[in-house]
Amino acid sequence: MRIFLTGGSGYLGGAVVEHLTGRGHEVTALARSGPARERVEALGAKAVPGGLEDLEALRAAAAGAEAVVHAAVDYGHPEMGRIEGDALRAMLDGLPGGGAFVYTSTGLVYPDTGGASADEEHPADPASPQPYKVLGERQVLSAGHVAGTVIRAALVYGRGGSALLRGLIAAGRQGGSVPYVGDGANAWSSVHVDDLAALYAAVLERPAAPGTVVNAAGGEHTPIRRVAEAVAELTGARAVSLTPEQAARSMGPVAAALTRSLTLDASRARRLFGWTPAGPGLLEEITSGSYAAPDAAPAGPVRT
Repeated sequence: MRIFLTGGSGYLGGAVVEHLTGRGHEVTALARSGPARERVEALGAKAVPGGLEDLEALRAAAAGAEAVVHAAVDYGHPEMGRIEGDALRAMLDGLPGGGAFVYTSTGLVYPDTGGASADEEHPADPASPQPYKVLGERQVLSAGHVAGTVIRAALVYGRGGSALLRGLIAAGRQGGSVPYVGDGANAWSSVHVDDLAALYAAVLERPAAPGTVVNAAGGEHTPIRRVAEAVAELTGARAVSLTPEQAARSMGPVAAALTRSLTLDASRARRLFGWTPAGPGLLEEITSGSYAAPDAAPAGPVRT
C-alpha cells in the first residue's frame, strides 16, 4: 500500500514508519529539516520536504497515496489548532476517494472518567486539555469521500520516549523531586509505542467501516502516584505531592491533566483488528527498561 505519513521523524510516527516499512508498505513521510529527512529515510521511507503549514506539499503527497496517517503534533505550539485544521483540510482534499485516513487522537479527549473505563461511545469533551483534537476527529470523520479512522491513544511510553515521562525524569534528575498532584490515586491507561504502531498497521491492513473510532490502551491502569514513584526510583529522587494550586504554578497546563482519571476500554481495537498488546508494562519499562538505559537522556523538564 502507498501510505503518506506526517510526523515520521517523531516519537510515535517514527515507530509507525518502522512497522509499516517492515511489513512491505511504500511509505512517504513529511520531513521539515535535513535531520528529519535523514531519520525517515533511515527507516525505509521516502522523505517529502515540508511541514504542516506547507499545504500544497501535503495535498500533493496525499493525492499520490492510497492512505494517509496523520501522526504529527506539537502540543506546545500556540497555533497548533489552526495549523492542524488547515493541514487536515489539505490532505483530505488531496486523498483520492475511497482512500483511508488514520487520525491520531488522544484519550485526553474524554472527560475525567472517575475511575470507570471509557469506551468509544463515551462522549468526547470539547473542553478537554487538547480541544483541537476533538475538532480534528470531527473533521476527519465527516469527510465523506474517504474512510476515516480515529485512534485515541492512552499514555504512550517505551523506547525511552514520551514527553510527559521524559519531563518527569528531567525533574527528578535536575531538581531531586518528581511531582504528582494530591494523593495521586487517579489512574491512567497506557500503551507501549510499539503496540500502538502495530495497531496503525492493523487498521490499514484490516480496514473497518468508515467512521470507526478505537481506543488504544494496554490492560494496566496505573495510579499517577505510582508513575511518580517509579520515576523517583529511577532517578534517585523523591516523589512529592503538590496541591492543585502549587501544581498549576509550577507545571502549567500539565497539572490539570495530571489530576484526571483516564482509563480506556480498548476491547473494540482487539475485536476489530485482532490487536494484542504485548509490550512490557509501564512501571517495568520505567524502572528497568528503555528509560533506565544510559542513553535515555530526558528533555523538556517539568518544573517543580
